[in-house]
Amino acid sequence: MSHATLALFGTSADPPTLGHRALLEGLADHYGEVATWASDNPLKQHGAPLELRAQMLNTLIRSLNNPQIHLEQELSHRWAIETMRRAAERWPQRTLVFVVGGDLAGQIPRWHQPQELLQGCQLAVVPRRGYPMDPGALETLRQLGAELEVLELAIPASASSEVRQQPQRDAIPEVIWSELLKHNLYGLGQQAQRTAR
Repeated sequence: MSHATLALFGTSADPPTLGHRALLEGLADHYGEVATWASDNPLKQHGAPLELRAQMLNTLIRSLNNPQIHLEQELSHRWAIETMRRAAERWPQRTLVFVVGGDLAGQIPRWHQPQELLQGCQLAVVPRRGYPMDPGALETLRQLGAELEVLELAIPASASSEVRQQPQRDAIPEVIWSELLKHNLYGLGQQAQRTAR
């Protein structure tokens, strides 16, 4: 893959999990460089404020100690097309690859200005273990003009939504766990206090 390629990966990071860590490292290996940010997905309910999610994502990135992976929070926008415009303006000479999980592939046609988004970048779809991808989703995206690649990466089956409902310490990187407790996110601070009594 050319060094002129930049992978763009927005995530709710609500909270960041071992799956996020593996995905970021896999993208860096495959594309050479990854710009990531915490996002507000208008089709999702979020359990923590955007500022805290960006802080946790940055904590995760620092723990990776990989200069190829960097937080670019200023790219964050509720519309992916606006994020893509910001990225194209910032890196006009780079080939931009917009990365989504396989569970989101079917949502893209309902996003704001999906055709313009797909014509402005390449698309990488990463299947998620335990989340079957709609077989027709990729064909629909191609019909909308997507130049896409299905990227098979070894990602642990960990979902932020499940962690919010039933916190699982083994699904969350240790550096993130301490942030969750510190900010009492998802009720974990109260849970820890009850356990300590």
